[in-house]
Amino acid sequence: MLAPALAAAAVLVLLPVLDTLWLSLHDVILYRPRLRPFVGLSNYMHALSDPVFWESLGNSLLWVIGAVSLQFALGFAAALLLNRSFAWRGVARALVVVPWALPSVIIGLIWTWMLDFNLGVLNNIGVQLGILSHSVPWLAQPSTAMAGVILAVMWQGFPFFAVTLLAGLQAIPGELYEAAAIDGAGAWGKFRHITLPGLAGVIATALLLRMIWVANSLDLILVMTGGGPGTATQTLPLHAFLTAWSGGNYGHGSALAVLLTLLLLGVVVTYVWRSRRE
Repeated sequence: MLAPALAAAAVLVLLPVLDTLWLSLHDVILYRPRLRPFVGLSNYMHALSDPVFWESLGNSLLWVIGAVSLQFALGFAAALLLNRSFAWRGVARALVVVPWALPSVIIGLIWTWMLDFNLGVLNNIGVQLGILSHSVPWLAQPSTAMAGVILAVMWQGFPFFAVTLLAGLQAIPGELYEAAAIDGAGAWGKFRHITLPGLAGVIATALLLRMIWVANSLDLILVMTGGGPGTATQTLPLHAFLTAWSGGNYGHGSALAVLLTLLLLGVVVTYVWRSRRE
């Protein structure tokens, strides 16, 4: 009964993975596709000795930690708010999903305009409110470019946490809160002893999934900065993509992709092991 699904998974998942592993062990250059000599681990050694690899890895860590933590904080706050009873709650729940439903290209263009040096709405508001003394070229200088793309992906991804945690909140029995109120528990006591333990499994799963998705994503950065200025926003997936497709070095690019996969597998195994232990 599982044979059709296993066959589809083998064709769509296993074969590309095996092909990537094969490419990573060969010297595959776009302008000489017929010549593919076996080089063993040379592509991996080249990647590990390349300063751009380590810079891209550092950018990836900043990208994942900054984006996922902000998405979680904003999504958790939105879930707590949407779990309350108020007028037009149904409309608010529908509107919160809009950023998640928009294509990454559209979101990238919207935030590129919002962060524009001359016409950007964030610069105009910041200057008028006195927060900024002058307009800031957010995406044009290395010190602020990563912050700009993290803001964009935060807005794009927080609905995932909002909807997931809202579902978890609604699964917590209301009788627990009533019993806690009778025992004299305040808002913080209810949140600490009922809400957080009740959402522990949901939070662990949502964080794990979102970390993997953000770590693998490159479309938003590609649209907004292309990895620049210089390599200030070039993450490891984008480095692998540019090496393979723009540089034409499929062997080196595949090795970078395999290294990224191994790093993510290590994170996933460690995260799952710690979650089960706790």
